[in-house]
Amino acid sequence: MGWQPSRGQREAAKVRTPAGQMCRFYYEDFHRGRQVQECRLIRPGHRTLPWWPDACRICAVPAILRANGSPDLRLEAVIDKRFGIWRRVRVSAYCLRHAIELDDPYRGCPACNDDASPT
Repeated sequence: MGWQPSRGQREAAKVRTPAGQMCRFYYEDFHRGRQVQECRLIRPGHRTLPWWPDACRICAVPAILRANGSPDLRLEAVIDKRFGIWRRVRVSAYCLRHAIELDDPYRGCPACNDDASPT
């Protein structure tokens, strides 16, 4: 297994979102006149609407990252419209170790949880 950042390095990589929560996928740069704000989890593409800073308010990713600290957790998020009116952020989770899609990303991978529980 390769190099893994320490807990302090992981915490330092997180940035406070416009909604006030810490998220490792949010990036902003206002140094020397730049005005860059982006979510590095939501990539522009054919399946998602464009990201905007207020989307952080309705995003579940910071709560999922607080609840599940597994290094094998991979998240994917897309922005779509619900009922053609309201925009929402849909988050899906995947366990790299067991190659399964997770039903509840807050709880994590059931196989990883079974491996970790003492019997």
